[in-house]
Parts: sequence; C-alpha cells; structure tokens
Amino acid sequence: MGLWESFMEWIRSLFFKQEMEISLIGLQNAGKSSFVNVLTTGQHAEEMIPTVGFNMRKVSKGSVNIKMWDLGGQPRFRSMWERYCRGVNAIVYIVDASDHDKIDVAKTELHDLLAKPTLNGIPVLVLGNKNDVPNSLDVEAIIHRMELKAIEGREVCCYNVSCKNQTNIDITVEWLTKHAKK
Repeated sequence: MGLWESFMEWIRSLFFKQEMEISLIGLQNAGKSSFVNVLTTGQHAEEMIPTVGFNMRKVSKGSVNIKMWDLGGQPRFRSMWERYCRGVNAIVYIVDASDHDKIDVAKTELHDLLAKPTLNGIPVLVLGNKNDVPNSLDVEAIIHRMELKAIEGREVCCYNVSCKNQTNIDITVEWLTKHAKK
C-alpha cells in the first residue's frame, strides 16, 4: 500500500466506522464467554457462569464496531448455532485445547455446522483456547484433530490463545477486523 493509500485509509478510519457481526460457538466450557469478556473489558474473570441460550455484546476495536453473539455450547443449544451464524462476517469456533477428550465432538459439531448451505463461504476462525494449561494441543495438533484442512469453500484460520493470559488476543482481533464490512 502506497503512502497516499495509507493516508486515505487513516482519514477514512477517523470518520467512518466499519461494522462487523460474529458468532462465537463451541462446546460448553471452551471459553467463549471468557473471550468476549477479555475483548470487551480487557480482563479475565476466573469464574464465568455458563451461557444459557445466547448473549450479545458489542465492542469497538479501532475503526471497527464488532457485534458478538456468544452462543451456549451445551448440547441442547447447538441446534440454534446455525440461526445465529447466518449472514455474519465470521464464525469464531472456540475449542478447549486442554480437553483432549472433547476434540472429536468439537470436530463433529464444527463440520456438521459448516455443512449447512446457509453458511457457505463464511470465514471461520478456530481458536484453541487455554494454551496456558500444560499438555494443551498446539495449533498443528488442533488443525489435524479438527480436520481443518478438509474444510473447503471458505477461509479457515487457526490460532492458539489463552483468555486467562491474553495470549494471541491481539492477532485474533487483527484477523477479525480484517473481515469487517468495507
């Protein structure tokens, strides 16, 4: 990007906010509400109450206003995931990277969701949360175990994060803001 384009982008960012809508999904206890809390308050809360149904929060990051749908991960709420993922700018799928036993269920739920025709082409960001826990899966292991390379017809990205230590939250926000409506 040339100097002039950079200057014009900066001027536009002063006067025009971009809008973005995302859905945060994943199995219960993966850290979806913790992620929302870190984005909106900059703080990690040790005790989080499980989300019943959904919560909606808004946050402004740079020149982007982000509307976040935090969806419950218990089995009884998974049927509503598709409804809240239609038409969003990105789907953020959060996985507990320290819970090796639930990775296969997380993979199945993700692939079943992405098979819905109403969600074709929507970019997916997979976050392996809790990378501060010993023996948690690294990015390569998450990509392999979740079979992310088999997902076609959309952009798929994967990062390891820790909401507790706020590890890689900055690159996650950067990825999200790049997917805002122009």
